[in-house]
Amino acid sequence: MPAQRKPFERNFPTGPSVRGIWHEPPKGWKNALVFTHGAGSNCEAPLLVVIADEFAAAGIAVLRCDLPFRQKRSKGSPSPAGAAEDREGLQRAVSAVREKAGGRVYLGGQSYGGRQATMLAAEAEGLADALLLTSYPLHPPGQAERLRTAHFPALRTPCLFAHGSKDPFGTLEEMRRALTQIPAGTFLLEFDGGVHGLVQKRDGAAAFKAMAVRLREAFEKFTSQLG
Repeated sequence: MPAQRKPFERNFPTGPSVRGIWHEPPKGWKNALVFTHGAGSNCEAPLLVVIADEFAAAGIAVLRCDLPFRQKRSKGSPSPAGAAEDREGLQRAVSAVREKAGGRVYLGGQSYGGRQATMLAAEAEGLADALLLTSYPLHPPGQAERLRTAHFPALRTPCLFAHGSKDPFGTLEEMRRALTQIPAGTFLLEFDGGVHGLVQKRDGAAAFKAMAVRLREAFEKFTSQLG
């Protein structure tokens, strides 16, 4: 039986709203995941949809949500000036899901969304029980000296990173080195031949499904060891 999908929205007197799609597991649930998109995408990205469906089918509820910058405009990249608001939106999303959850609440995202999730977790220790980061943008393509890791030493939330060997935003070896800066437990799930986004649309539905299954299995194993 597939997970039930339904719109999710929370508005506040001031500040960013929470908007996205809620995936309700078919046979009950306790733990939940808040997962968001990259800089050029939205919560309808195929990667987010297949991950949410896979996790929910396995009994983990998922909110795939649009970041505040995407709520304001349907196209275009986020502005550095709006990054703090994007993190506030994620914090509100986690809080909203905690009101529904009876167990753990995980947080994560693809590329830019994952980066903002790590920065938020570094600022607000204990907000999430673990992080799931796909295709973390370690540095701009071709600019390995511009590392986006200044907050890693303050990151005390367990993190699973999924990264492709052909990702221009960071090599696997660069990722391995970067993760040594994180004091919390980490795991690097490597996708041989994977690109930024792990798989591409042209790879087909079977490749997306296989990616999501592997990601879910690794994350379940990783979080089972948290105690």
